[in-house]
Amino acid sequence: MKIFYTLLIGFLMIQALPAQNKINWMNMNEALAAQQENPKKIFMDVYTDWCGPCKLLDKNTFSNEDVAAYINTHYYPVKFNAEGTEEIIYKDFTYTNPNHDPEREGRNSQHFLAHALKINAYPSMVFFNENGDLIQPVAGYHTPKQLELFLKLVATDAYKEIVTAEAWQEYQENFVSTFKE
Repeated sequence: MKIFYTLLIGFLMIQALPAQNKINWMNMNEALAAQQENPKKIFMDVYTDWCGPCKLLDKNTFSNEDVAAYINTHYYPVKFNAEGTEEIIYKDFTYTNPNHDPEREGRNSQHFLAHALKINAYPSMVFFNENGDLIQPVAGYHTPKQLELFLKLVATDAYKEIVTAEAWQEYQENFVSTFKE
């Protein structure tokens, strides 16, 4: 009987643990500072408040347990409002959004960092290496399985080997997804 109660208590404790389905978002300044202590790639979600696909990405993709666990393990995850007012110090330059109008509804002026990263579609996901150097932005909404391809491509440094359209096609054809939808 004692074994039964021990197992029951253990089961209840496991059930009480929160699921790892939440990404531990930070801002860009925090991620860059964290890289100084522990070099790791940065994954940036670039969104706007008015963007419907951005909201779907949060709801359907970033809440996926596999996506959240992978991003939290392999990246410093950054949430960045491309029309926000956050002051970001990146590569010895301070990026702001001096033309932001807090009274304006809907679209607003673009943050200078989003402009510098050549972001012209929302949502966009941007990858940076361990030194904070830009790797590549990826525009558009992606399901968990679609995003998995890019997350693993960058995390494993496989992107460094893909230098032709044929190599990219081969990578996609040979990629085996392990994320659940």
